[in-house]
Amino acid sequence: MSPPYSHTPSRTHDCALPSLSPLTAPYSVLHSDFTLSRTRPVPPQSPCLIKRLKIYKQNKKEKKMAEAIVSLVVGKLGDLIMKEAELLGGVKSQVKRMQTELMNIKCYLASADSKQRKGDAESAMVENWLNQLRDVAYRLEDVIDIFYVELEGSHLQVQNTDNQQKNCPDYILDKLKNLFHKSMKMPGLHKLGIELADIQKELEDIFISKDKYGLTPLLDQAGRGPEPVIDENKLSKRRPAYQDLDETEIVGLDADRDNILKLLLSSEETPRRDVITIVGTGGLGKTTLAHMVYKRAKPYFEYHTILTVSQQFSLNDLLAKILGEVVDLIKRLEVADPEKRKVLELISKYEGFELKKQDFAYLINMLKILLSGMRYLIILDDVWDVKLWDRMQDALPDYKNGSRVLMTSRSIDVARLANPKTKPYELTFLNDKESCDLLLKKACYYKSPIEVESSSDLLELANELSKKCKGLPLALIVLGGILSTRHQNYHDWKKVLDTMDWHQEGRDCMNVLAMSYEDMPYYLKPCFIYLASFPEDYQISARNLIYMWVAEGFIPEQGKKTLEETAENFLEQLYERSMVQVSSRYCNGSIKYFRVHDLLHDLAMHEARKVNFVTVFQKLPQSSHADRVTRRVSIQANESVEGCSEFMKYIGSNTRSLLLFDRRLIDPRSAIDFRLLRVLETDTGLSSHNVLQGFDGLIHLKYLGIKNNDVPFYLPSDFRWDRLKNLETLIGNVEHQMGLWSIRTLRHVKSDYISFEPPANADLRNLQTLQWMSSFCLKAWHKNQLPILNNLRKFGLLIQHEIESVECEMVDYLLATLPHLLSLKIGCGVTSGQFKIPKEIVYPRGLPNYQNLETLCLGGKWPDNVTVEASLFPPHLISLRLGGSQLAVDPMPELGKLKSLKKCILGYEVYIGGKEMVCPAGFPALHTLGLYVDYEIKNFTVMEGVMPKLKYLHLGESFIGKLNLPPELEHLALRNH
Repeated sequence: MSPPYSHTPSRTHDCALPSLSPLTAPYSVLHSDFTLSRTRPVPPQSPCLIKRLKIYKQNKKEKKMAEAIVSLVVGKLGDLIMKEAELLGGVKSQVKRMQTELMNIKCYLASADSKQRKGDAESAMVENWLNQLRDVAYRLEDVIDIFYVELEGSHLQVQNTDNQQKNCPDYILDKLKNLFHKSMKMPGLHKLGIELADIQKELEDIFISKDKYGLTPLLDQAGRGPEPVIDENKLSKRRPAYQDLDETEIVGLDADRDNILKLLLSSEETPRRDVITIVGTGGLGKTTLAHMVYKRAKPYFEYHTILTVSQQFSLNDLLAKILGEVVDLIKRLEVADPEKRKVLELISKYEGFELKKQDFAYLINMLKILLSGMRYLIILDDVWDVKLWDRMQDALPDYKNGSRVLMTSRSIDVARLANPKTKPYELTFLNDKESCDLLLKKACYYKSPIEVESSSDLLELANELSKKCKGLPLALIVLGGILSTRHQNYHDWKKVLDTMDWHQEGRDCMNVLAMSYEDMPYYLKPCFIYLASFPEDYQISARNLIYMWVAEGFIPEQGKKTLEETAENFLEQLYERSMVQVSSRYCNGSIKYFRVHDLLHDLAMHEARKVNFVTVFQKLPQSSHADRVTRRVSIQANESVEGCSEFMKYIGSNTRSLLLFDRRLIDPRSAIDFRLLRVLETDTGLSSHNVLQGFDGLIHLKYLGIKNNDVPFYLPSDFRWDRLKNLETLIGNVEHQMGLWSIRTLRHVKSDYISFEPPANADLRNLQTLQWMSSFCLKAWHKNQLPILNNLRKFGLLIQHEIESVECEMVDYLLATLPHLLSLKIGCGVTSGQFKIPKEIVYPRGLPNYQNLETLCLGGKWPDNVTVEASLFPPHLISLRLGGSQLAVDPMPELGKLKSLKKCILGYEVYIGGKEMVCPAGFPALHTLGLYVDYEIKNFTVMEGVMPKLKYLHLGESFIGKLNLPPELEHLALRNH
């Protein structure tokens, strides 16, 4: 059957490419397959992870998590000594002794690890010893942070004294200042000294008690405890930067894929709307199968989408998402139906968040009207609620045109209630051969099958190891991730087999997941369990997470690398171990978005609760939970504003991170509880102008992320950014930015509009990201007073007026001072081409001089009298996006000469000099080509042999039917609808 529908995909993507791990087959790396929380019933056919983990945890190692916590506090003590050496006075020696004591104890943690492996009575005592050490380290961290808060309070009082004594003679004012400093300093130091002495005694007792358990130190040649060791050589062999659902790497699902496709495409035999459900236990590959089917089936349906439902879902959110996609589709197709056009007018007044808040019946009615007559395919992944289809089916009418709904679930009841007439499609476990094949694909991903098969001893071990996983793909993948970190030889693999007691009760396939956590180096453990802070199936932004890790202090210094580069390396290590599932990557290969499989998400939550690392609220807690408050809090429940205020009662003054999801507000009256807060993330949309009242006193705050649906967030008029002296990351649209640029610790500022007017010669050498800066700021700049921005990596300039020559010079001078620039984005006005791109950016000495530039986005009219030539672009450019250029000459012949270019996106009115565009040669590295709205182009031709590595072709509606592709690329036109 030929696909009758060939319009633009219902969901268009930006620069990121879909990235699916070929070694997670047959399990999908896009969506999770199992989640087990405290409130969730466990299906009869699913193994109970928590019960098994409790058995397993009788022998669980605490050493590495304790080591991470101790390392963090040791670093904090060092910072205190360096930054406040003069202020500490006599307490300084106490702080140094405590730092030494912790470093000594750290050397014994490896010995504690080996003692716990025995699983006897002594191991329980060692575990208690580690718990005591962790609690003391946390207490010490609190003491240090509170001291900083009180110190900041004394500084503010000194400033107030200055303001009150403006008319005093200088010598009297100096004496007053000295007296005030001493009076404020002594009580704080005295209190600090008492608390440190108390903690010092506890540390000494812990250190002495080590002898009871026969713990011995593990030192390197310099006499220090073990430090992070990152095998750069192994990571350099990581999987290709661009990853698709490579079905050659998938094991055991080909027949299932073909069977499901027959059911979906049998419109002649079954014209009625049909509901098909794939059922199986967690980790079997239901999501992977759904995506395999979706990729092949979507060209045959006019509307198609795939949505993740999971346990914590909102039906309004699901309907609003479908409705929004259908609205976009109808607009692109320019449907003339008057009833549908009327609905479009009604819906147009709502934006994203507001649409979700509409009445349920309203959403159903609108969707029924817009879907009328369409043949649709809707895939609902990871369904738990048996009543979901009963509540949703009214919105998806049956037009007897072969429309289909495909669901995946662990519950057989979900399938039976959705379609009692059709037997659910049940997935089975892999057989022994399939299990071994999958394990080897993961463990030896950079070796050829011939290399692996030629090593008979490895093959024998692989067979033995794979059988331990009982045919569960996820367990095989995670075990393969462990093996991939070892040398590919018999000795190292045999050690993995021998170090786990596979015959003990409860230590079967599900405990491979727990073993993967146990196998992590200590510096990865806090990074992994931090993922419990995010909801299940959540699409996590890698960059934002990296900024959070840095703010939390999880990332150590690694030579000349930035903290962000080291954190990115840590995330890649988690990926190599199959602990995260990459959804998309940037063109340079770094991870853009990822998810965590539900089983692994539960593992992270279990470990986090055990060490009191994070508390997740999925509903209002009972009073019995009120006394158990952790250092990190994640609120993920759907509650009203009043309900959110109730949550605040359970957040203590020692809370370091607060992550808010769904629809809620921060209660401004609770600001006094957050004095030690380091991370505040809101994924909700804030509407109260008082929400950050008092938050400018949070001197420990390092990360502030505010998502507000593209609407500026108005701060109180007296909000003082300069008091957030440790702020590193600001993400969100904030209206009031005065004083922000006096914060020297800033590393990343991302907003739709930035009024960048720093003081003259401001020292912002830590700043790495600045976007989008308004061009209006250029009027206030002076050539000799530009800020210090020599470490800027990503820069976005929003041109909102016709830039004068002096302002162009300012841009030119600024860009010339950015030797490390990796990404440059220029946007000209609301409409593409509204303003011109400054000539100085591209000619004569602009772009070619940016040797490190990888990403370039130019949205605006190309400068007059400048011809597009390959020599004008940076020599190592990887990603290029053009829009509104209004070029008189076809740019494709010159762009084809960019040898490193992997992605090229052409937007609105890039070329207006003719009706035809031709790619005659070149594009040797191009992986993705995007062609969007341009109705004037009648023919786009790619000659044979051009773009040999092209894998993704994204087409706008106006390019459909206008492509002339060589035979080797024709499949992309169909595949990428």
